[in-house]
Amino acid sequence: MIKTESDIQGMILAGALTAQVLQAVEEKIRPGVSTLEIDAFCERYIVERLGARPGSKGQYGFPFSVNTSVNQVVCHGWPSERQCLKRGDIVNVDVTVLKDGYYGDSSKTFAVGEISPYAQRLVDVTQHCLYLAIAKVRPGATLGDIGHAIQQHAEAQGYSVVREYCGHGIGAAMHEEPQVLHYGRPGQGLKMEAGMTFTIEPMINQGSKDVKVLPDGWTVVTRDRSLSAQFEHTLLVTADGCRILTLREEEKAGLAALGLLAA
Repeated sequence: MIKTESDIQGMILAGALTAQVLQAVEEKIRPGVSTLEIDAFCERYIVERLGARPGSKGQYGFPFSVNTSVNQVVCHGWPSERQCLKRGDIVNVDVTVLKDGYYGDSSKTFAVGEISPYAQRLVDVTQHCLYLAIAKVRPGATLGDIGHAIQQHAEAQGYSVVREYCGHGIGAAMHEEPQVLHYGRPGQGLKMEAGMTFTIEPMINQGSKDVKVLPDGWTVVTRDRSLSAQFEHTLLVTADGCRILTLREEEKAGLAALGLLAA
């Protein structure tokens, strides 16, 4: 699980490219655009602009370049030409970029036009859950510290944490050890060491934590049809904390204000 300096340099590049895709796709997030158009845009951008490959395409038989999860879809949403975004929707776009043998993995939940205050609150809380978890990443801390930070904040705000899906190690393979749960107890689980790379990607539901998989075998939805949001970053554990490998420009000021990034 400990990466070499060469591995780390490869992942820094893959992570930066992944962030670029999420920044670029924002222009496509508007009413009337189909989720298949979003997928096509991301694939073109990754291949033609970045000279890389969509890491998700072909993984485990998945036929698309990104996941597009709208409203009550928790994760693994299939892009479709028949699913067009509507004003007031929220949509998570999950991007994986493969460059020179290394993966970057990140996602963001976007607002489609003006959204309701209760949807905006869910999105904001979910992103803050991720940031609180990132604040726990450093050598000697445990994976349970990460899960506890997410669970404590989400539940204090009246939301629930999806249990069936988690973060994961990442590097030359998209999914490596360790598994990074989004719930847990402080001080429990694997201790982090410098050189580890993994994702944190909490899925937070407005209602119950219970989910189900649709007949396509991929799309995961909330069982009670409540809204769900997700944010994800790929992280490197450093000697004195962590580095967000998939950091987007738009996040820097907010993270600096939280003390998670040098101003």
